[in-house]
Amino acid sequence: MEDDIKPLLVPVGGDEDDVGVLNIQFNPEDFRCKRPFHIEPTNIVSMDDDTQRVSDEASAMNKRIHYYSRLSSPSDRALVAPDHVVPDPEEIYVYSPSGTAFKIDSCTDGYGKNSSMVTIFMIWNTMMGTSILSIPWGIKQAGFTTGIVIILLMGLLTLYCCYRVLKSRTTISSTDTSAWEFPDVCQYYFGAFGQWSSLLFSLVSLIGAMVVYWVLMSNFLFNTGRFIYNYVHHINVTDIVPGTNGTNKVICPSDPDHEVPGNKTLMFLSTRESGFEAFEEWWSRSRTVPLYLIAILLPLLNFKSPSFFAKFNILGTVSVVYLVFLVTLKAARLGFHLQFHWTEESTYFVPEFRILFPQLTGVLTLAFFIHNCIITLLKNNKNQENNVRDLSIAYFLVGLTYLYVGVLIFAAFPSPPLAKECIEQNFLDNFPSDDILSFFGRIFLLFQMMTVYPLLGYLARVQLLGHVFGNVYPSVFHVLVLNIAVVGVGVAMAMFYPNIGGIIRYSGATCGLAFVFVYPSLIYVISLHREGKLTWLTLVVHIFIILLGVANLIAQFLM
Repeated sequence: MEDDIKPLLVPVGGDEDDVGVLNIQFNPEDFRCKRPFHIEPTNIVSMDDDTQRVSDEASAMNKRIHYYSRLSSPSDRALVAPDHVVPDPEEIYVYSPSGTAFKIDSCTDGYGKNSSMVTIFMIWNTMMGTSILSIPWGIKQAGFTTGIVIILLMGLLTLYCCYRVLKSRTTISSTDTSAWEFPDVCQYYFGAFGQWSSLLFSLVSLIGAMVVYWVLMSNFLFNTGRFIYNYVHHINVTDIVPGTNGTNKVICPSDPDHEVPGNKTLMFLSTRESGFEAFEEWWSRSRTVPLYLIAILLPLLNFKSPSFFAKFNILGTVSVVYLVFLVTLKAARLGFHLQFHWTEESTYFVPEFRILFPQLTGVLTLAFFIHNCIITLLKNNKNQENNVRDLSIAYFLVGLTYLYVGVLIFAAFPSPPLAKECIEQNFLDNFPSDDILSFFGRIFLLFQMMTVYPLLGYLARVQLLGHVFGNVYPSVFHVLVLNIAVVGVGVAMAMFYPNIGGIIRYSGATCGLAFVFVYPSLIYVISLHREGKLTWLTLVVHIFIILLGVANLIAQFLM
């Protein structure tokens, strides 16, 4: 009965143990274990069980609580729901980074049930993306030694900025922020501008990733289709491009007119069938294959729930592990080919320092980008006191993976006879389509991207339509128009600008400007200023970080 007589309104400046308005359903004693409990039923999945559902009663209660919570501003610390309306433990869910919700079976002494090892792996797996394919190219653009140093420095810088994002909620003492994400913190400090600008930059990162995926899927589908056609019809073909001879062929497709004496991988037809010419006409990397993908992926984007595709997240891990295996095996067979020249140009090698190094920083901004969902990932860490340690270990492992792949591909690239300038923006393009190891790598990546692409489209839909219309699925027409626009951008880029390194660095530098450099630094400086703890050294350091982000973005358009 005591719970029934607790007041709905908590006076401003009341007991310091009160949890605040945004903690709309929890006791101070157990609020650490609970989160907002309602997600639309079609958007709820479980890691182990069948699709989970939220009851109609819990759904109605959620809407009622949210209605009362909007009657006062967050700073009023008012309208806390009484305990007797809190749903049962089986009704409690938490958001996941993929836009779905996972059920919490039980709470212990921490926020969730994931061990540190699981948390570290989740962060590593989330950060490992398409950027890994462009790291060797980025090292080539910066120079071997400079590239290694930049990877280490960018890893440390983005880790610090991610740490600032993680701690940003603790700078707000007047309101309970246990259920907040980083965009909520931006809205608190910068108002409507923070809300809409964070939405804009988040969409840039999502749509940029979708464009990169479309370009890569077109590439992988083209090479896979050509390999299968040649194998079925017993056609011995390779591209007429410079390349090495022998069983471990490496090619230079970006420079087909440059002949390397004695090392031209002349690839010829063992048959003159007209069918091959027709196949080449209808199976073109830039003219036709990007259009064929529309028939497969556009219908998948219109699904209301991404639950089915979320089950294939493990493919991302398999793909990265296979790439590491492929790189290791290729490097062992090819050996290392390095010469060190700091300034002078060479026919086969690049200087250790090149003025094009900002292209690598742009790629790395996206490669180390996890700032918009790091709070969500670490909420479910069982031992919250280990969050900073686990985040640091995850960043170390990510940086180590990038260094391993980038350094091995660059060092093993056969120079001579080929020049290091031949390293492609997607290093798999340096291996011919009939290379069996690369064939399986493309198959893994193609299938993985076809399952992740609808997830990215769902997140873009949730963020854009949810903010504009207040409904993530206002109608089939709205969703179809948005999906056609996003797919159209991907098709256009795959046909007219299929350069994933360029797309990654532009989108990475743009979204990174806000989420990596500007907002975390500004929020930290503002919070210290309000507390009267801001020092000149802290101010100068964080202004410098912001200027680095601005320079990083501007430099992408000058290279």
